[in-house]
Amino acid sequence: MTTALLTDMYELTMVRAARAAGTAERRSVFELFARRLPEGRRYGVVAGVGRALEALERFCFDDETVDFLLRRGVVDEDTAEWLRGYRFTGDVWGYPEGEVYFPYSPLLVVEGTFAEAVVLETLLLSIYNHDSAIASAASRMTAVAGDRPCIEMGSRRTHERAAVASARAAYVGGFASTSNLEAGRRWGIPTVGTAAHSFTLLHDTERDAFAAQLAALGEDTTLLVDTYDEEAAIRTGVELTGGRLGAVRLDSGDLPAKARQVRELLDSLGATETRIVVTSDLDEWTIAALAGAPVDGYGVGTSLVTGSGHPTSGFVYKLVARSAGGPDAPLEPVAKKSQDKISVGGRKYALRRLDEHGVAEAEVVGVGRRSEGDGNDRQLLVPLVRGGEVVGDEPLEAARERHLRSREELPADALKMSRGEPAVETLWEGRS
Repeated sequence: MTTALLTDMYELTMVRAARAAGTAERRSVFELFARRLPEGRRYGVVAGVGRALEALERFCFDDETVDFLLRRGVVDEDTAEWLRGYRFTGDVWGYPEGEVYFPYSPLLVVEGTFAEAVVLETLLLSIYNHDSAIASAASRMTAVAGDRPCIEMGSRRTHERAAVASARAAYVGGFASTSNLEAGRRWGIPTVGTAAHSFTLLHDTERDAFAAQLAALGEDTTLLVDTYDEEAAIRTGVELTGGRLGAVRLDSGDLPAKARQVRELLDSLGATETRIVVTSDLDEWTIAALAGAPVDGYGVGTSLVTGSGHPTSGFVYKLVARSAGGPDAPLEPVAKKSQDKISVGGRKYALRRLDEHGVAEAEVVGVGRRSEGDGNDRQLLVPLVRGGEVVGDEPLEAARERHLRSREELPADALKMSRGEPAVETLWEGRS
């Protein structure tokens, strides 16, 4: 299925006008970046790269699509003919998926003709803005969770397609598994699931419900124990499994206090290996508050799939350089100067400056030239598309592992839950 209409109309009207003006084929460089982090955040996480590359490969205008645009008067015959043959033939560099970013980090650098690059604006922004917001929230949650696994379970709190993308982004940000089966099928993410309150209410007694679940799913399953009386439910679950119950789930009440009470009860019954999983509108602050409680895992839904208060990353896609003539003409920097919405002209390069202990000190953005490292610094831009061919595809697991390494480089202040400034400053080299 083509992704060509996942776009704003003005991208095609710009192409139409540029073709008429003779400027559509000017070599151009677009950049995707954020002028600032969401308020109070100390770092962001790049996510959606793999989805964007997949969408780019399906970005073409078939006859049905072109006919629709002609009927609506969006394009004229000349532009329609150009669209029929459209395939992106340019080059793309970007931060690899899972990398952390800061204000003005050049997350994506797209070079091609103006016409073939400008039409990608909405497609790229919609994927990056959404997925990076979810991954950034997920990273904060998994950072405070430590070695306790987090489960993504927000499918019922967002659009059905966004739910799949959210599960993927959460996995990049460190979540261990998802309840979303489509995410498991499409991306290979581990899936989990047991039973809801409705399953208990369906049966004549709680014992009947637990017995049915254990018979179907085995003793390692997780029993939801707060439908009626928690203590009675836990005693029943332990009795039915001979103390070998896998886990219990708490979904309401004062979770820190309740977790302590449940742990004491389980231990007194000999179920010392039974895990405690908590749910109920968790976010990074409630997870942090549970750090001292005997909890073994967290299930997170609404807060995660809405970016924990920041459902978008604020990325923009701006023209930063273009030629004044043919394909061999030199590129000239261009920049927007609007108040509070400035951009910096010129092709960008990026480097993560690390101190002698491998801790990030600065995001160094070079304008028109590559910044030189001092031995342990890291260049951040990698080739994603070369001559229209995707070259940056990688397994999702690689992005997840990269994020954990990248986050470990950050100074300790970066992982504080309090509001703060970006964890490292952005330094410019070659900016006029």
